[in-house]
Amino acid sequence: MSKKFILVLPDAQVKPGVDISHLEWMGKYIVKKRPDIIVNIGDWADMESLSTWDIGKKSFEGRRYNKDIEAAIHAQEVLLGPLRALQERQRANKKRVYSPRMVLTLGNHENRIDRAIESDSKLDGLISTDDLKYKEFGWEVHKFLDVVMIQGIAFSHYFCTGAMGRPSSSAQAQLNKQHLSCIAGHQQGLQIATGKRADGQLMTSIIAGSFYLHEEDYLGSQSNVHWRGALALHNCENGHFDLNLLPMSYLKSKYGK
Repeated sequence: MSKKFILVLPDAQVKPGVDISHLEWMGKYIVKKRPDIIVNIGDWADMESLSTWDIGKKSFEGRRYNKDIEAAIHAQEVLLGPLRALQERQRANKKRVYSPRMVLTLGNHENRIDRAIESDSKLDGLISTDDLKYKEFGWEVHKFLDVVMIQGIAFSHYFCTGAMGRPSSSAQAQLNKQHLSCIAGHQQGLQIATGKRADGQLMTSIIAGSFYLHEEDYLGSQSNVHWRGALALHNCENGHFDLNLLPMSYLKSKYGK
């Protein structure tokens, strides 16, 4: 197994009207650094129109399913625009085309679509996660809470602990439960825990769920202060990798021009 460079995109939670400048920065980063694999950890689309938490509140007024879908599709166009342009130039010049593997693990926000269908069967056939066009953009899509193993590292939107299926409360709890290197999103901020297998191999557990610039109203002013950015996993092999954090400040300073 050869070593790979994996780029991890935590929860973007794209919705109508939010600043997505960071997706332009990341698009330029991808073309510059050319990771072998890009993992979108889920909750790319916020799908606020299907939120069951806000029904009846003033903030819920004006939300529309089609607007949520349009925002998520446009965000993919922004992120992947530089890559598509590079690929077109390479084809025109008869050069080897850079084509990274693109993996997406659906999150609980995308799962709002399936939950809505489950709650109202009349929606079956009218709405679908396919509306987000993830596959059309080249993503290898995996179901909500499916675990994807890449280079000995487990990826999922979140990992469950206990019989109730709740997400791991911390990176350490996630590591204790999974007993291998694992990457999850879902929770805001950044948590990292490490350990060793019986053979001495280092295991790293990461929870990173904030790849957006906007603030979430439901969190309040204090809870909105958390780490935001993406993860670069270099030299990935057999569950080991060298971690390089990509905070928003770095991406803006290098690619926000």
